[in-house]
Amino acid sequence: MVHTLADVLPSVGSSFDLAGPNLLGVEPNRDVVVLLIDGLGAELVARHAEIAPTLNSRVGHVLQAGFPATTATSLASLAVGAPCAVHGVVGYSFAVPQPDGPRTLNALRWTFDTAQGSDARDTVDPASTQPSRSRLQAMAEQGVEIHYVVPGYQARSGLTRAAFRATGVVHPAATLDELRDGILAVARHDGPGRRFAYAYYPDLDMNGHIHGPESPEWLTVLADVDRFVADLFTDLPSTCTLLITGDHGMISAGTIIDLDAAPDLHRGVRQIAGEARVRHVYLNDRAALDDVAEAWRGVLGSHARVVTREQAFDDQWFGSAVPTADIAARIGDVIAVAEGDTVLVRPAAEPMESTMRGHHGAWTADEQLVPLVTNR
Repeated sequence: MVHTLADVLPSVGSSFDLAGPNLLGVEPNRDVVVLLIDGLGAELVARHAEIAPTLNSRVGHVLQAGFPATTATSLASLAVGAPCAVHGVVGYSFAVPQPDGPRTLNALRWTFDTAQGSDARDTVDPASTQPSRSRLQAMAEQGVEIHYVVPGYQARSGLTRAAFRATGVVHPAATLDELRDGILAVARHDGPGRRFAYAYYPDLDMNGHIHGPESPEWLTVLADVDRFVADLFTDLPSTCTLLITGDHGMISAGTIIDLDAAPDLHRGVRQIAGEARVRHVYLNDRAALDDVAEAWRGVLGSHARVVTREQAFDDQWFGSAVPTADIAARIGDVIAVAEGDTVLVRPAAEPMESTMRGHHGAWTADEQLVPLVTNR
């Protein structure tokens, strides 16, 4: 059986005596911390075992992130315990209805149109955009004290509000030292009360995007993370279980295709969203679906797999659940998934993202597989 990122918190909840499957065999303990290292791919860790010996030696499971393998989707899948057909955060960016017509929501930043766009939190309500209860809410209702050890900006971000939903004690942490202090503050207490903490560290992903995964800069951060984990394993009390995972892996950009420079890709197209490895394509008229899909296949050829929304549903790309009409409408009429090391960039619309050396989202093992590392 292939386990997924969405299995982590149901397993944690089960260890706290909540209803639900414990597919990952999390043993009961007083406290549990789930630390998500952004960009921690299982294949990348395995290839660099000499740099990350602690992480590599303590992998209990290899999980599939889910499709698309991108931070916004993965964090919602982790928090809700279900894939995006259920929670509706269907990518890095996707179309949402607005009074003047659909607009693109950047779900990672919760902004309109681009990562640097206007704040969408008041217009696109996080709590209704992601309609499912989170596993943290279920824990809190059973008396588990909730904590967050995260960069300060995340505490009230749109994505945090959409995915995690439960209020809790925030320990701001932007560095590994602050992360360590926050996790130990959660774990070192004398009372019998149970605690759960979600912790997050962004720098591995950031260096992968800027310099490329497996670059010297990226490897330096991986080594720092491994030393941090080794020390944390030593310092944590036995009453705390630490689970470490990632939201996706990463590939280095090879073949670069500029979507904006190909007029055939824009005929009949209203919007293009997603990211460089997975594109959502929305049409002006659904009657043109076959023509648009064929045009994209013709231009992209072997560099991308192009399917219709219905084909993706048939193959359960977004999970086995049938999405609601609102969630289904967020998924492109046509979906283009890059193959190999191809990236589908939009330099005019996405200047920052188009310069990145590292990308993720698609179906390769380097992008999809993440480790589950534990101190128990």
